[in-house]
Amino acid sequence: MAYHDLYIVIGIGVAFVILGVIGFIWGKVEEGSWYGTVSTRIDVREFIDRTPGRPEPGALRIGGKICIAVGIVMLLISAGFFLWGMQPPMTPPR
Repeated sequence: MAYHDLYIVIGIGVAFVILGVIGFIWGKVEEGSWYGTVSTRIDVREFIDRTPGRPEPGALRIGGKICIAVGIVMLLISAGFFLWGMQPPMTPPR
């Protein structure tokens, strides 16, 4: 694997981490906005029991966690290749 390939993998890993953080925060904001106020609810029991549940905020948070995990794994793998697995480029024979 060449050095420029490692930079591509590092960039993809960083993108996954950023997207994961955005997804996780978006899920928390969606959940807070959905369950945040009692006055806009038709039934207070819906607010207290949190039923019917909405799967979207939970799915966003879980997807964010998965993206963060994949990004961190990609960054660790590329760091391992960068530190221990890379050999200096060979010069072509003349």
